[in-house]
Amino acid sequence: MQIRVGYDIAFQCHQETPMILMLSIHPSRAKDLQSPHRIAFSSDVQARDYLDMFGNTCTRVIFPPGLIEIRNEFLISDSGMPDAVAPGARQTPIAKLPDDVFVYLLGSRYCDTQKLSELAWSMFAGVPAGWQRVQAICDYAHERITFGYHHARNDRTASEGHEERVGVCRDFAHLAVTLCRCMNIPARYCTGYLGDIGVPIDPAPMDFSAWFEVYLEGRWYTFDARHNHPRIGRIVMARGRDAADVAISTSFGPAPLERFTVITDEVTADAAPAVAPISMVA
Repeated sequence: MQIRVGYDIAFQCHQETPMILMLSIHPSRAKDLQSPHRIAFSSDVQARDYLDMFGNTCTRVIFPPGLIEIRNEFLISDSGMPDAVAPGARQTPIAKLPDDVFVYLLGSRYCDTQKLSELAWSMFAGVPAGWQRVQAICDYAHERITFGYHHARNDRTASEGHEERVGVCRDFAHLAVTLCRCMNIPARYCTGYLGDIGVPIDPAPMDFSAWFEVYLEGRWYTFDARHNHPRIGRIVMARGRDAADVAISTSFGPAPLERFTVITDEVTADAAPAVAPISMVA
């Protein structure tokens, strides 16, 4: 299957403002591109890509004062298969974890493990280790938090989300990631595109989505505490310890968000087969 994805984002810069953008798909999905992946800007700016410590593509820019528009639109192929399910996947003992996986056992800015460790062990120690334990944690986070865009708060930690019991997809992911780490299960935060493919259309405006991955029996598996069932058409953009590592923009100066639109649509027989041109500066 093919998916048409992209965004139209605008910032109002009050002065010359350096920024780091994380708006590219993850390098692991580059082979699936069916049309050029090109970030276009409304102004002629210097942009340079680099890979961060987690293997994500980041874009360094310096924006001039004024309204800055950022757009991208492309086609990408997908298997059309839902997230893998492996009920028999076992938890990897800490002594056998690869060195580069250990960081996903540690607390981080939004995943405050020290505040939820006692709760996690009291609730999940009796659940069989491995897939069943992760699913139990996912079920708990799904039931504990009520979703609502009006509940969004960009500084809410996992423990605060647990107490407030409201949030958006990042809060579901942070809580589940934190509880997994408390139980010695490596877990990492993911962000990307997730359209309404194979499910009823959500009337709310499309947004980037957050989910998480856990390391079981030698590989990473996808879980989604907000939706809590396998989904089709995930397109990962970035992975990290939590939302701080994968922010779509990090601004070194005031730059209020003026516009934010995301598209993620399956290309069907009656849909336009090509991506519309973007009349902006590459």
